[in-house]
Amino acid sequence: MTEEGAVSQPPVNPGAAADAERVLLHMPVDIRNMSLVVLAGLAFLFVLHWAKAVFIPVMVGVLFSYALSPVINWLETKRVPRWLSAAVLLLAIVGGIGTTGYALSDEASDLLEALPAAAQKFRQAMKTRSGRSDSALETVQKAAAQIEQAAQESSTPATTRGAMRVVVEPARFNITHYLWSGTVGLIALIGQATVVIFLTYFLMLSGDTFRRKLLKLAGDSLSSKKITLQALHEITGQIQRYLQVQLLTSALVGVLTWLALLSLGLHNAAVWGIAAAVLNLVPYVGSLVTASASALVAFMQFGSLNMAMAVGGASLVIHTLVGNLLTPWLTSRASRMNPVAVFIGLLAWGWLWGVWGLLLGIPILMIVKSICDRVEDLKPIGEFLGS
Repeated sequence: MTEEGAVSQPPVNPGAAADAERVLLHMPVDIRNMSLVVLAGLAFLFVLHWAKAVFIPVMVGVLFSYALSPVINWLETKRVPRWLSAAVLLLAIVGGIGTTGYALSDEASDLLEALPAAAQKFRQAMKTRSGRSDSALETVQKAAAQIEQAAQESSTPATTRGAMRVVVEPARFNITHYLWSGTVGLIALIGQATVVIFLTYFLMLSGDTFRRKLLKLAGDSLSSKKITLQALHEITGQIQRYLQVQLLTSALVGVLTWLALLSLGLHNAAVWGIAAAVLNLVPYVGSLVTASASALVAFMQFGSLNMAMAVGGASLVIHTLVGNLLTPWLTSRASRMNPVAVFIGLLAWGWLWGVWGLLLGIPILMIVKSICDRVEDLKPIGEFLGS
């Protein structure tokens, strides 16, 4: 029985109390708009990969025009016509590249001719180091061949009378096919280089024409024109500072590589310094190519694995120190980019465009960041890319 005047309380539900204490976070997420953004992003990536034969020459030409425009502008102040200065500068660059390639052609042909002898030397050196007649690789190959032969014998059914056994032989090596593929690739590369040269020339010849056209397309309001002009100035400044950093670090890598290989006694150390400076422009991949090629040449010259490892290790140490310490510090100061975002961006562009993506990834990220910093809805992307 209940006391008089007491108010009966409803029974307490533990589940309801837990629901009352639970804090829910409501986020204004529009699933439809997000799905459209994801689909548009995937379509954009597909177009970039599908039309890379068009986008890559255009981006390379724009990058070269940004790099060479200060020289053209300075010559214009000296009353030299833009068409003449641009033509002379491009001819000088193409001539320098052609001269360097011709100087390296004899050494490259000698290297290709000496590859079989180098392989034989390497095999003998490995045998001498191991002290065995057969290397470990040969032992594994023999064991694999015996296992494969035993498996084939056990799985081959007994042939019946009157049955014909058919053996499928693998296709033979056709050198004509490889020569044709290499020729087609070389012709395509020459065609793309020609497109880049002409595009760079026309971009340098136009001067500020495209900048004025973008200002007209920005709108009639003064604020829109001001924001567009600021973005264009920032893109120009960041790309030029980035190119200056790359040229400085590549020159430093070339000089250090030349001095290191010269002290080790490698022939044509100056040529390897030039190659290291050029390949340093390709992030991550260029250092591995330089170290592997120089180590192979050192092994062919000295006939010693220790000297090959010393030459390749010296080249790799120089690239690692300059590429992992000096270059990121200078790049972050010049572009104010987040190193993690830069690394992820390089992986993405390398996946899309290969080596060209590694070369163009950072300038493209700079352009994206400059645009996102001035568009209200895209500021989170600019914040993520920033340092």
